[in-house]
Amino acid sequence: MLIHTVLMDPDGDAGAAQIKAAMPILQQVCDALPGASGFAHGPNLDFEGKSARYTYGFQVCFTDRDAHLCYEAHPDHIRAGGMLVAACTGGHDGIFVVDLSV
Repeated sequence: MLIHTVLMDPDGDAGAAQIKAAMPILQQVCDALPGASGFAHGPNLDFEGKSARYTYGFQVCFTDRDAHLCYEAHPDHIRAGGMLVAACTGGHDGIFVVDLSV
């Protein structure tokens, strides 16, 4: 299984609102794709004080890399991803992604 984690540094209140607007789109993509499950999103509470820059994030599980590739190629994922890039400080630089094999 792959756990796909994305943390974002919103560019102000407008960026935070745009990030939240992208979440239902990503939820729909995950709901529609075989091999995707457990989509969750919310504010980063940063209890350890190590990721304060990234104030919002989401996570989704994939059965394998093939399921992840289907997610990456989905047109609505691409559209939501563009929204996230536009919403984050520094564009792509304001997004941190971790993919864990568990």
